[in-house]
Amino acid sequence: MQSLRLHFPAPKQTKSLSQFRIKTLSLVLPHTNYSHYNPYPRSQTHLLPSYPVTVTKRSSTMTVIANMAVQGDADGGTSVAEEEPMPPELRLELMPKHVAVIMDGNGRWAKMRGLPPWEGHEAGVRSLKRLVRLCRSWGVKVLTVFAFSTDNWVEVDFLMRLFERTINSEVEAFMRAGIRISVIGDSSKLPKSLKRMITSAEESTKDNSELQLIVAVSYSGKYDVVQACRSVAKRVKDGHVDLEDIDENMIEQELETNCTEFPNPDLLIRTSGELRVSNFLLWQLAYTELFFNRELWPDFGKEEFVEALNSFQQRQRRYGGRHS
Repeated sequence: MQSLRLHFPAPKQTKSLSQFRIKTLSLVLPHTNYSHYNPYPRSQTHLLPSYPVTVTKRSSTMTVIANMAVQGDADGGTSVAEEEPMPPELRLELMPKHVAVIMDGNGRWAKMRGLPPWEGHEAGVRSLKRLVRLCRSWGVKVLTVFAFSTDNWVEVDFLMRLFERTINSEVEAFMRAGIRISVIGDSSKLPKSLKRMITSAEESTKDNSELQLIVAVSYSGKYDVVQACRSVAKRVKDGHVDLEDIDENMIEQELETNCTEFPNPDLLIRTSGELRVSNFLLWQLAYTELFFNRELWPDFGKEEFVEALNSFQQRQRRYGGRHS
């Protein structure tokens, strides 16, 4: 038996360790000498206090179990079913029914901290769980998040494993919280095990009505419109629809967002300071209010979400009409 001390940096320097709930951390490390091991740069070791862990030799690897008695997460708990009081500056009757989010900046967040990219994606999942809890508590009915597009498969293996693990670990919590899960995008490239898990999660949660979480995986807004047009064209070819009957509503019914009662987002949020929609929900965003935030996605929390909602509630929506 041998002792090892590791240092774990907080997602934000402004957050203290007592605000996080981490019960057990398991690491598998190659068999070597760990007497001076520190996975992060020296400049970051002040962010969290050190926790002694036990290293047990097993074959050619050693399993490191770090038991950390820590209470709460950065926003007061990680449970999606936990209620969050609405801030007094927001009005329930003006809350958007459908919020869409381009979760941008995970890689840069990790790079700025000298961490591997996968740690940025892990932090991004925690940020998503916070947002799901806030949407459910404050009356948002649909939350659509852009996990990654058809153009971004650089880290696909890790992203697939992370997505599969997240669904597997959260589906029971979503059931308790009344959250419905839907997945849109090109599923042909997904692993069979993940496709089975998605189908099971969608079926298990289909009757939930507190909040619908739509995850866009390997999604392309352009292709969404193309496949909708192809579907309508086939109906015309088969004699089920006359050419003159084609209208916007018919196209919209064939888009991948036909899985929800509110297919068109009222508010789109993009993080990391980028000012574009990046091929996301191109048809559906026609009259959506846009909000751009400079925070990287893992740092997007309650304060930033309130800012976005407050901006939305102060706008006068005209849906293409003139100001009266």
